[in-house]
Amino acid sequence: MEKKIKIIAGNIGAEAVLNDSPTAQKIWEALPIEAKANTWGEEIYFAIPVKAPLEETAQEVVQVGDLGYWPTGNAFCIFFGPTPMSRGDEVRPASPVNVIGRVSGDAKVFLKVPAGAKMRLEKEKE
Repeated sequence: MEKKIKIIAGNIGAEAVLNDSPTAQKIWEALPIEAKANTWGEEIYFAIPVKAPLEETAQEVVQVGDLGYWPTGNAFCIFFGPTPMSRGDEVRPASPVNVIGRVSGDAKVFLKVPAGAKMRLEKEKE
């Protein structure tokens, strides 16, 4: 079964799909989650009540629209463009992340989310 979630930030919302990784499963089981957004370049991240190790498939460079889990900060990450660590147009987290899913549609909607905005992750209703 596809694990569809909704990411809500103020009046901005996007749907996303979590993958089948162990980390994504832990996050799915912890939903709903609320937190305050931190921004870092074209990335939003926030601490979540999930602890997971770096997986063998962890990535140093991700794609626009990827969702990641950053074990260093127990953080959920939404990537929608270059970060201060990027070289050129790449999307580079501060350190490797577990890719846990993807935003469905245009991840650039998150450009409008200010630091400190209230974020909510919830399961998509069928």
